[in-house]
Amino acid sequence: MTAGGPMSASMQTNGHVAPAADASNRLPSREACRSSLAHVDLAAVFASAAARHLLLIAPQVRRELAWWRAGAAEITDASLRRQALKSLGKHGNIEGAALFAILAPAARRRQAVRALVAFQTAYNYLDALSELPSEDPRANADQLHQALLTALHPDAQHADYYAHNPHGADGGYLHSILDACRTALAGLPSFPALAPTLRAAAARIVDFQTLNLTEQQGGHAALERWAHEATPSGNGLAWWETAAGAGSSLSVHALIAAAASARVDAADARAIDEAYYPWAGGLHSLLDSLVDREEDRAHGQRSLVGYYRDTGDAATRLGVLAKRTARVTECLPQAHAHRVILTAMCSYYLSAPQCHTPEARAISRSLTNVLGAPLNVAISVFGARRRVSVLTGEAYT
Repeated sequence: MTAGGPMSASMQTNGHVAPAADASNRLPSREACRSSLAHVDLAAVFASAAARHLLLIAPQVRRELAWWRAGAAEITDASLRRQALKSLGKHGNIEGAALFAILAPAARRRQAVRALVAFQTAYNYLDALSELPSEDPRANADQLHQALLTALHPDAQHADYYAHNPHGADGGYLHSILDACRTALAGLPSFPALAPTLRAAAARIVDFQTLNLTEQQGGHAALERWAHEATPSGNGLAWWETAAGAGSSLSVHALIAAAASARVDAADARAIDEAYYPWAGGLHSLLDSLVDREEDRAHGQRSLVGYYRDTGDAATRLGVLAKRTARVTECLPQAHAHRVILTAMCSYYLSAPQCHTPEARAISRSLTNVLGAPLNVAISVFGARRRVSVLTGEAYT
């Protein structure tokens, strides 16, 4: 992933980075929440979530992806077409985004899935584009990722997202994805109340992508300075953990799903965002970094998970992030569903072929200590899904 300068103009206006606050200190009755969660039959919760996903959500995800794949195939610029189709091949993380729709009421689930799939599809595409050669990779990444803010603003005018990119003839492909996302969002009952927090979460992504430079472009010095400033004293996070949380789309996904429910207010939005950033988001991006470690090295990109001293340190710290995530989501509405999503996210990454290493196994043991046996079961399920994809010739990344 490429990135941009430490204080570009758009970062000053759009990069509204919220401090990495500890929501666990602000959520009430934690013991009561734990007690309530402990009495839930987690096996039944997992089975119910899996059924909803397989029967109601996954078929729509396939239809949405088929639609965007057809659009991508019509892009005249060969480089953009290749990147669009490649980014759509990341079925796993797009399905993971759509999994958040289990939090949405049935009446609004279809709209939530459409927004979730469109946002993650746009993110995948923009991330791929920002890695293409550019005369000014910092400005390029910054300008491209402004599209994520437009996706969350129904009334915003489209910018020239390709202004610093040597390619731009996408035939309206990117605009269509962004418009699909914001049209779906506009129909969700609580979107107006959640919109400011949603856009702040997306602005963190813009900032991260603008600063996440390859070694050839300048490395992580600017990212490190930014993350130090965004990390409140005493919360125990290393700078790369805060940065990882900022680059994650999980908070956006959780807020989109919440917007589908009526009577969700700005305070609820802040509680959700503070649960997912930086804790769950940091865990998410660091597991992604673990999977992409060799690919990052090949492209001259410093792996975030590579900043840990050794395997034991990485396993311990990711276990801490998982524990804090589990803790701060306990008092959210549908806490059991958030636990399912957290477990599914971890198992998706830990089932990847790149995670058949001693380091990944140590991390898996550490996370199992927090999330319990369901994590191992989910890893097996995702592993089987990956094997099937190999037999059918369908990429599952």
